[in-house]
Amino acid sequence: MFLLLSLVVTIFIFTFAFIIGRYNERHWKKRGVIFDKRNNLIIGPYYEFLTGNRPLFEIFGDMYRKYRDEPAVGFSTLFTPSLFVIDPKNVQYVMQGPMFIDRGIDYHKEDYLADNILFMSGVRWKLMRQKMTPLFTPIKLKNMYYIIEKRTQDFIQYLHKNPEKQKGNTFNMLSTFCCNAIGDAVFGVSYASTFISPFLDITRKAFSSNWWTDIRFTISSVSPTIFKALKITFFKQFEQFFIGAMKQVFRQREKEGVKRHDFADMCLSLQKSGVMKHEETGFQMQPTDELLAAQGFFFFTAGVEPTAAAVFGAMIEIGRHPEIQKRLQEEIDGAFDKNNGQLTYDAVMGLEYLDKVLTESLRTFPPIGFLTRRCTEETFLPVGNIKIDKGTKIYIPSYAYHHDPEFFEQPHVFDPERFSDDTKQRLGVIYQPFGFGGRICIGMRYAKLQVKSVLAHIIHHFDLKTVIGSGGIKFAKDQTQVRIKNVDVVYFPRKLIS
Repeated sequence: MFLLLSLVVTIFIFTFAFIIGRYNERHWKKRGVIFDKRNNLIIGPYYEFLTGNRPLFEIFGDMYRKYRDEPAVGFSTLFTPSLFVIDPKNVQYVMQGPMFIDRGIDYHKEDYLADNILFMSGVRWKLMRQKMTPLFTPIKLKNMYYIIEKRTQDFIQYLHKNPEKQKGNTFNMLSTFCCNAIGDAVFGVSYASTFISPFLDITRKAFSSNWWTDIRFTISSVSPTIFKALKITFFKQFEQFFIGAMKQVFRQREKEGVKRHDFADMCLSLQKSGVMKHEETGFQMQPTDELLAAQGFFFFTAGVEPTAAAVFGAMIEIGRHPEIQKRLQEEIDGAFDKNNGQLTYDAVMGLEYLDKVLTESLRTFPPIGFLTRRCTEETFLPVGNIKIDKGTKIYIPSYAYHHDPEFFEQPHVFDPERFSDDTKQRLGVIYQPFGFGGRICIGMRYAKLQVKSVLAHIIHHFDLKTVIGSGGIKFAKDQTQVRIKNVDVVYFPRKLIS
């Protein structure tokens, strides 16, 4: 009886896989698109991701190299048409087209922290983005820079006073610093120590990769319908603490009546103004504590580990290239000398070589390995005249583009001089460490400012040396992020610093 049941189940699974595979293959064949049969016929590359130890961006990288000369390649994700778009003109069309404004992430309506501008779709996203954008204008950043600078100085002092912290575990130290820095600068939530923050554990767990979060991520990616039907949530476990904390910040700010021109002030201003309205469509949203706390949750989770990864990636390359490190120190030491031992906002923005180094390190180690979009209305990709139906999930190469020798000569060579303003314009959609188009990272300016500030202080006070594990640089298994797992950076205090 058991053998018969096993046989029936096996036949069912293979039949189901065959039906889905044939369905997807026919879907893309009718549109003149090559279909990838290398991966699983039910959930495509997600099967290798779930059963293996590699990050998903590396699996997509295999697909990119295999089909490099194709405009796009289709693959199976249950009954959701999925397309990996390769040709830059098609990618440009997707990233800037109004019919691809959604990221393709659905969430349960009671998963309150998921109701943020990262996951939001359509006019709901447009309205929230419009309301949140003023927080990161150059003027606002200049006004809050003193907080970033103070937290950075605290971090440097901590390293000097605790020599054992100079010997490794650098990424964890950086993520702790970034958590406290963004909490203070954007939310006005500060703590006595740079290395104490109750939000850090949440930011690390929110997008961590483990068996359950990987399964949850896969279900949400291959079938949003099933994901919602099963009432699976992303962040329910963090609601009580995070929403409660943000409500406390809002009420305390109301009581004190002190203006800091930060995220909390913006939230209170929105609430005082009443219902938020999108002028073009008339769509309205109520700025509740829960909705605004969800935006705060996004800024924390998107602003801590990705920012720390950007600092860490730059430190790795600086520690591997003494000649680049020396040139950086000369530029940064000069900026400190010109400003009486301080580093002002204008001084940071004027560090041209540091900007090139950061730009190149974000090419080498972009925070996110690939991007996603979802088609909201039928359209055609320009190269190949590929018909895209409403609901189709689109995948965009980021890491693969950044390491393609057609776009970057000797891509495995770290060369800050490859970048200039003209180069960035010429590359267009090819260079996308913060995304591209209408959904480019809203906190990009803040992230770059914080990264440059902490890098400048670190390089001014320390020499860096990179330690790479056996087998070269490797990446940890992750859903979307590029996480380096076998590399560390060691600090050596500079003797010439007075």
